[in-house]
Amino acid sequence: MSDLSVFFAQNAVTNTIEEVVISERFKDRDGAPVPWHLRSMTEEENEAVRKAVTKRVKGKGGSYTTEVDQNEYIAKLAVNSVVFPDLKNAELQQSYGVLGAEALLRKMLLPGEYANLLQKVQELNGFDKDMNELVDEVKN
Repeated sequence: MSDLSVFFAQNAVTNTIEEVVISERFKDRDGAPVPWHLRSMTEEENEAVRKAVTKRVKGKGGSYTTEVDQNEYIAKLAVNSVVFPDLKNAELQQSYGVLGAEALLRKMLLPGEYANLLQKVQELNGFDKDMNELVDEVKN
């Protein structure tokens, strides 16, 4: 029987932070690319993000269903995972002529850089394994 204490809150690794170069275009004074700081989120934070992008949609017969806007979900997931640069900084947003952290990300990054960021955020938050990999892990 395993020691249950390994699952106690004080023993869990939380807020994993990784430094990742998302774009080679942002350089420091020495010309080296500046890494972004990305953090993992809790499921509680993820639920709040998902709830913020869930809409009620009127269906057939007047019934309502809920629908998650996947593009906004992933953008908000990224914003909530980025620690540095501070995407909520008004001066940074103003420099790109946008309001809002999601709009800032879309304006400041090239499509490939944005895709790279989203991939890193998903990996950091545990979305990097497909179901077949998880099934194989459970079997072993």
